[in-house]
Amino acid sequence: MPGRRRRTSRSTTSTTTRTGSAAPRKRAPAKPSKANAELPCAGPGERVWVLAVPFRAPAPGAVWHAGLQAHVWVGGELPAALVPYDPPPYSFERFVEDELNESPRPLPEARPLTPRDQQCDGADVVAAHAAAGGRVFLLGDDPGVGKTGTAILAVKAIAEQRDVRRVLVVADRPAAITIPHWSRSIAGFGDGGLRWCVTTWDRLGKVAAVQRATAARFDVVVADEAHMVRHTTTQRWKHWKAVSGAARVKDAPYVLACTATPAHTPLELPYLAPQFAAQHGDPLKDWADLPARLAARGFHVERGRYGWQWTEDADERRADLATLQGWLAEAEPPATLHRPAPWGAVSVGGAPVALTPTERASYEAEWSEFRAEMQLARRGRQTARGRAALLRFRQKAGLIRVQATVDWVRAQVEAERQVAVSVEFVETAADPIREALLAAGIEVAGIYGRDRFDVEAERLRFQRGEAQVCVFTVTASISLHAGELLPDGSHASELPRVGLFHQPRFSGIQARQVTGRTHRDGKTSPWLVAFAEDTVEEQVARVMVERLAVTGSTAGADTSALQEIAELLEADWLPATALADS
Repeated sequence: MPGRRRRTSRSTTSTTTRTGSAAPRKRAPAKPSKANAELPCAGPGERVWVLAVPFRAPAPGAVWHAGLQAHVWVGGELPAALVPYDPPPYSFERFVEDELNESPRPLPEARPLTPRDQQCDGADVVAAHAAAGGRVFLLGDDPGVGKTGTAILAVKAIAEQRDVRRVLVVADRPAAITIPHWSRSIAGFGDGGLRWCVTTWDRLGKVAAVQRATAARFDVVVADEAHMVRHTTTQRWKHWKAVSGAARVKDAPYVLACTATPAHTPLELPYLAPQFAAQHGDPLKDWADLPARLAARGFHVERGRYGWQWTEDADERRADLATLQGWLAEAEPPATLHRPAPWGAVSVGGAPVALTPTERASYEAEWSEFRAEMQLARRGRQTARGRAALLRFRQKAGLIRVQATVDWVRAQVEAERQVAVSVEFVETAADPIREALLAAGIEVAGIYGRDRFDVEAERLRFQRGEAQVCVFTVTASISLHAGELLPDGSHASELPRVGLFHQPRFSGIQARQVTGRTHRDGKTSPWLVAFAEDTVEEQVARVMVERLAVTGSTAGADTSALQEIAELLEADWLPATALADS
């Protein structure tokens, strides 16, 4: 087995890293397309520069190219006014630039990273699956185990087996944190002489547009937080099909899907459909309608009032999960790998808040208003009105408990702990919590709101201990754990981390992802779920905690949590997608 020889990937020597002194492997020219005639070309002594220009920022001399979805400048040296927009290595813009020029620009030397044995072993398993002709591999290690390093080593191992030139990595938000994280990791583990493009799910449309303009195709696609394409009715899924080859057999890339929380139900695994088709020897088109195909294969799914639904029977669910896991884990070679965190599962408990008489009266008034609004929405079959009422109630309920959260956080800081506070709303949770803590003399890092903060700078403030608290809305792809190796080579503070859900999450996937921000990479971190005592929030919190454990299974049996919550809120007429995360 070639896995033994690939053990050399544990070394972090720069022989495989594309730098100024190491010549990159030759690239095959892209196939001609109709759009090629419109692509910018460099003359003698010139280069096509593709720039990362922020929205509405002045870029004198640069021209927006619709086909490339980026600003372009052609010339020798980049003018001083455009230097701030020079994209970093492995970014989308740098990838497009390298595609348009005869040779890529040299890359700076990177700080080497040493892979762990677990990461090398995982890469061997993925490479074996690829060598056997697999289409999609599900890497489902627990948060913090090291999926990023495993994925990079796996891509390099696959490149030893087949002709791999272009690699796409699709990461989660926020881009200001996730793209630099992946870029540093690729450089640190060695890029293998490959051409990497790191982007986010929000920018996947740009990648699809560049594919159309240049006819370039990716040989390997890494889908970080692959559960982001659980739903086939979105634009994101349309772009994903284009870049991942989910609907084609010829020239389809190998896909490495990375997520610790694959789905709530088997119905939400369309991104694994190409692997299911290959494994069963079926035509790919037969699996285009995943729910129908699962039904034909004996799964307990059926069409309901709001589309396909999974059974509520616990025994039938277990049988479906066993079948699904058998398809992946018992294949030869396996098409999935899940390794629990060796430091143990995260501890999640409840934090009941005893409301004052005034707060209780306010809560009851909001609850009565919500029930009345929902009754009107139900009678009028107005789904949008019901969703709006649910959103308003959750915002107001969370606002009532802000002071309790602030008091709890202050107590944790006084006990010399750093606190991560997960919120869902900005104006009724993040802002008032942050402002109250600042008024109490506690430094707070904010990772929420569009363009309100430099998210990486705020994250580093918290990690270095300059801010004792971090209030955030994101659910994945940021690290807030103690002792993290930071970009400059230093380490994050070693103060213990504790986490608090200011509002109970509707989604088990989101909840599990959130806890993994601090409970990761060998560091344990307990989490609490705050809720108003003796209210519907207490029931929702209990359901969330009970369902949290099952989201790590291959197909995450979590649909019942959404349906129970709908019943608790007396909104059972709402489709499950109204409560699921996007």
